Amino acid sequence: MFVIIWQYQVRPGAEDAFRALHGPQGGWATLFREYAGYLGTELLVDTGTGPWVTIDRWDSEAAYAACLEASREAYARIDAEGDALTEHERCLGRYRTPC
Repeated sequence: MFVIIWQYQVRPGAEDAFRALHGPQGGWATLFREYAGYLGTELLVDTGTGPWVTIDRWDSEAAYAACLEASREAYARIDAEGDALTEHERCLGRYRTPC
């Protein structure tokens, strides 16, 4: 399995829109579900005021890479929507199971 984890600081007042875009039924998950190998997304938030974290699971890094390649335009459009909702974002890591 391959996992990519992102951390976000959501703009005050944009929490509901962020949740709608990044949650397991949101725009990102909807896009990813179009591609083979997507296993699901989790959205987490710190119990205080943030940050928020997404965890996207794929059956392999190759499946994730194929999605990125095939969905460039849609990916860029959704990414721009998300940029308007956040103060900053960063990739915390790209992980794979060792076996």
